[in-house]
Amino acid sequence: MEKFIDLHMHSLYSDDGEFTPTQLVEKCYDAGIRIMAIADHNSVKAIDEAKSVAKEKGILYIPAVEIDCTYEGINLHVLGYGIDYHDEDFVKLEDNVLNQELACSLKKLELTNALGFQLTKEDLDALSDNGVYTGEMFGEVLLGKEEYKDHELLKPYREGGSRSDNPFVNFYWDFYAQGKPCYTEIKYPSLKETIELIHKHGGKAVLAHPGNNLKGQFEVFDDMMKLGYDGVECFSNYHSPETVEYFYQKGQEYNIMTTCGSDYHGKTKPAIELGECRCIIDEHIIEEQLKSNHLI
Repeated sequence: MEKFIDLHMHSLYSDDGEFTPTQLVEKCYDAGIRIMAIADHNSVKAIDEAKSVAKEKGILYIPAVEIDCTYEGINLHVLGYGIDYHDEDFVKLEDNVLNQELACSLKKLELTNALGFQLTKEDLDALSDNGVYTGEMFGEVLLGKEEYKDHELLKPYREGGSRSDNPFVNFYWDFYAQGKPCYTEIKYPSLKETIELIHKHGGKAVLAHPGNNLKGQFEVFDDMMKLGYDGVECFSNYHSPETVEYFYQKGQEYNIMTTCGSDYHGKTKPAIELGECRCIIDEHIIEEQLKSNHLI
C-alpha cells in the first residue's frame, strides 16, 4: 500500500528531537510523504518554519503539538491538530513545562548516579542546549562512556542486547518513565484541560500511541472518550498488530479519526523511519478523514 502520510514526528524543539524543521520537511519530501505534521512536545516553535518549507515542496502541512497530560494518574500524550498555534496559551504551556523540567533534570542526575554511576552536569550539558536532561540523554551519555562499557545495567542496550533496537529511548522507558527508579514527576495539565485547550483553539484532539501509555489497561480508553477525543493514533510504530487492530476498531466504534504517525525523532529512535506507522488501511482513507475534519 502507498505510504504518503506521517502525522507525528519531532524536531529539535523537542528535547529528544534531532533535526531542524526544515531538515524534517526535506526528509519527508525525499521519503515521498505529502501530508505531514511536526508535533513537538508542548511546543509550537517549529510550525511557521516547517509550514513555509512544506509549501515550497508541495507538501500539505498540518499545524500540530503533542501535549503531556494526565488522566487518573496515567501520563498521556495528546496530539492537537489544526490548532491556532499563535495564541499565547501555547507559550504559557511550553514555559510551564520547561521550568519544571529544569528542576527535574537535576533530580534525574541524582537518581541516575544512585544506580551506580558518576555522571556530572557537564556530561549532560554536552547534549542539552537548554539545561533539560531527558532519559534518552542519560542513555546516550552512559553508553558512550568507556568506563561503563561492561556495566551490567547497560548490556541490554548495547549491540545485540534485548533493548538495542532503540537503545536511548528504551533506556528512558526502563528507568525514567512513570513508576521507574529515576522517574521525576512533572505537574501536567489534566486530559480534560488539554482537550479543552485544543478545542478552544480550533484543533482536533487525538490520543497518541495509546498502546504505550495504556499498557495493560486498554479499557480506560472507553472512559476517556467521554471527554471528547476527535481521534486515536491507532497506527503507530509502538503498536503490535493486535494493538493496532484493537484501537482501529475503537476508532470505528466511536466514529472518530484513526490516524497514523511514526513518532520519528532521529538518533533517539534509530529503528524508526519517517512514514513507518504500521498502517493497515489505505492511507487515502486517512486523507479523507483529514479533509472531512477540515485539517487539509
